[in-house]
Amino acid sequence: MSVVDPIADMLTRIRNAHGAFHSTVEMPLSKLKLAIAEILKNEGYIADCGATEDKLKLTLKYASGKPAICGLKKVSTPGRRSYVGVEDIPRVQNGLGICILSTSHGVLAGGQAVAEKVGGELLCEIW
Repeated sequence: MSVVDPIADMLTRIRNAHGAFHSTVEMPLSKLKLAIAEILKNEGYIADCGATEDKLKLTLKYASGKPAICGLKKVSTPGRRSYVGVEDIPRVQNGLGICILSTSHGVLAGGQAVAEKVGGELLCEIW
C-alpha cells in the first residue's frame, strides 16, 4: 500500500499515538520526515527521534499527563500546494506554535526561515 501524502500520514500517526498515550510511534523513513522530526525535537515537541534503515521512531513527550503537542495541521497538500514569502510566514497560535517550511535552504521552522530571510512551501503547523 502506498501513501499519497507521507507528511499527512506522519502527522496522523503522531496524533493517533498521542490520543492513545503511546510512548513511541514508528513510521516509514524518508529524508523529509527525518528533517521534520529533528525540528520537532529541537523545538521541544517530542523527546527524541531515531532512524534505522527503513523506520523512523519518535519518542513522544508528555507533561503532567498531557501531550506536548496539542494540535497538528497539514497546510500544503498534493492537490493544493501552499507557498509563502518570508513576509507571509504565519505566526501559529500567536507565537505559541511553529510552522514548518520546505525552503531552498532545507526544511526549516518558521522562525528560522524568517531569520534566514527565505520563504517556501508551508508544510504544516504544530502547536
